[in-house]
Amino acid sequence: MKSPRLITAAALSAVLAFGVAACGDDSSTTDSSTGDTSVATDLSGEIAGAGASSQEAAQAAWIAGLQDASPDVTVSYDPIGSGGGREQFIAGAVDYAGSDSALEGSELKGAIENCGDADLVQVPVYISPIAVVYNLPDVTDLQLDPETLANIMNQKITTWNDPAIAALNPDAELPDTAITPVNRSDDSGTTANFTDYLSQTAGSAWPYPADDTWPVEGGEAAEGTSGVIDAVKNGDGAIGYADESQAGDLGIAKIKIGEEYVAPTAEGAAADVDISKFENPEQYVFDYAINRTTDDPSTYPITLVSYAIACTSSDDEAKTAIVGGLFEYAISAEGQDAAASNAGSAPITDQLRGKIQPAVDAIGS
Repeated sequence: MKSPRLITAAALSAVLAFGVAACGDDSSTTDSSTGDTSVATDLSGEIAGAGASSQEAAQAAWIAGLQDASPDVTVSYDPIGSGGGREQFIAGAVDYAGSDSALEGSELKGAIENCGDADLVQVPVYISPIAVVYNLPDVTDLQLDPETLANIMNQKITTWNDPAIAALNPDAELPDTAITPVNRSDDSGTTANFTDYLSQTAGSAWPYPADDTWPVEGGEAAEGTSGVIDAVKNGDGAIGYADESQAGDLGIAKIKIGEEYVAPTAEGAAADVDISKFENPEQYVFDYAINRTTDDPSTYPITLVSYAIACTSSDDEAKTAIVGGLFEYAISAEGQDAAASNAGSAPITDQLRGKIQPAVDAIGS
């Protein structure tokens, strides 16, 4: 397949600046040999993606930048949740997927089978902290340790002035308001990461394994990141978990890490990924085992690494070229900066980019 014609990022700066101002997005790709960036300009056709709602703002940035540079391209992304995205990709219903959980087991096998004679690509494109969001207008500095957080989400602690919460917040005027835990109703990589954190840090207070599906019945369930945010906003005393970039004006709890209470930040998320284990079970398939048990307060362990998933080729070369162009821009320095501006995510490092670049280069090669 011929490589798409490229123009330099400098020549596109005016166009991309407009895209960021109008849509909060940007787009470019990386030349791995020189570090220069560029955007494909002669792509045409239409592709569809689906998956992680946490990626929604970042995907908007990447898509708009690519479409600004290649006006004959149409890219859609449906933020139906990580599980739905993986399911649609495995079924061949979308050209690419986003997921906050790496493919594994039968899903990994199904994705490889979907790619047929092509190779499967799964690369990390988005790093972001998961915030514990709450609705208590008069409590602006809530502190929680893993065990107390687990007991709240497991519905063992049911009012905000419970002694366990009060002990962690001696200066707060905690109301006797009932606690309403809010969880994702859909299969969610954010849920998988959040429950993975609780399972590794909260001991017997959280007797459930990490899973895309919320394990506790009886709370309030909402679909997608936006659904959780809306439910917490509309519920006095509600608490939930969501990508920090979408927390808005809600309260955000500080979580005990080591001997300090730490708020979620992109820098803390990136620092935690730096000390996490990197795995590569297949040639172009990457995933992280996030370090949840760190006691370093410069890190934030309730963090997700979200992936972009595709095949290196398909029956439609034009579609494959668009997927390749989108992934190339997404992992580039400019693409990561665009996502950070639009979504508050932590840019991947140059070291990680170098590791995953061959996988992205393989799309359409």
